[in-house]
Amino acid sequence: MLGLKLPTDPRWVNIVEKNIEEILTDHAFCEQKAASTAISLIVTHPEYSELVTAMTALVKEEISHFKMVHDRILARGYTLGRDRKDEYVSKLMTFFPKGGSRVTNLVHRLLYAALIEARSCERFRLLSENLEDKELADFYRSLMVSEANHYTMFLNFARKYGERKEVDQKWQDLLKFEAEIMKDLGKSETMHG
Repeated sequence: MLGLKLPTDPRWVNIVEKNIEEILTDHAFCEQKAASTAISLIVTHPEYSELVTAMTALVKEEISHFKMVHDRILARGYTLGRDRKDEYVSKLMTFFPKGGSRVTNLVHRLLYAALIEARSCERFRLLSENLEDKELADFYRSLMVSEANHYTMFLNFARKYGERKEVDQKWQDLLKFEAEIMKDLGKSETMHG
């Protein structure tokens, strides 16, 4: 369903289980960044009313997810901690060349967002199925559905604003590139790393 070319090694969950505080902090910042991305899309592309409406709803949802993760951090006696660089996103964002038309840049941003959401969904599924901590497993199961919806929303907007055949080819190329990135990741207690 997600189209990912390289699944996460299930042993990643073992790393997460030994570092729950770290994964929760990283996850909280991922939710905050997702909300920021939605705000940025509103600011840079206000002429797309349907996109603005969808991103407005997404901001509310992502910031509510941030709160849900932060509440779990506090309930476990942890503190949020500092944001750290997301190596996965940094590498991913090098795929498309800089420049081009506003529409091309929008399509690229939407494809990046779709892929980040797809990988998050896949990771949430792994956590929901394999974490021994039942409360967290259930939490990630509930978030998994949202991430799948976000992935399809971003991909559908890219197809709406770009030429479908070209967008689908870019999507496939981006998926292959992401699989290469993932070969070196999955060894840390970060949501994407």
